[in-house]
Amino acid sequence: MRNDTRRRSLATYPWTIDLQTRFGDMDPNRHLNNVAMARLYEEARVRFNWGVRADHSLPRARFLVGHVAIDYLGEGSYPEPVTVGYGIASFGNTSFRAAMGMFQGGACIGLCDTVMVHRGDAGPAPLPADLRAVLEDWVLRP
Repeated sequence: MRNDTRRRSLATYPWTIDLQTRFGDMDPNRHLNNVAMARLYEEARVRFNWGVRADHSLPRARFLVGHVAIDYLGEGSYPEPVTVGYGIASFGNTSFRAAMGMFQGGACIGLCDTVMVHRGDAGPAPLPADLRAVLEDWVLRP
């Protein structure tokens, strides 16, 4: 993901959210620390998922985070907010890969990929057709 220059442009992401940084997000060098950036990605991911479900009257699907990968590309600072872009990068049978980029002051400071696994009663289960159809509207832009 680090080498995909398209991912470093906010215009690639069909959904965005502005999130405020906190004083406690700083490391000793006065930059956003890695845990804070992971928290901001999580906040964006949760808000997207809840919003999609509410906007489309979808039943609450059970998802588990199967994998998270973060590339830190630049230094973020407090108290400036960040903008997180979100899009769907790919689909599997029981999962999808959410692709996010974090931007501050117009610069991409990080990328995050998260594999979200749909869970049934006995473990991973196929993505429901209605959910998949909605998520297909949020695929990364070319």
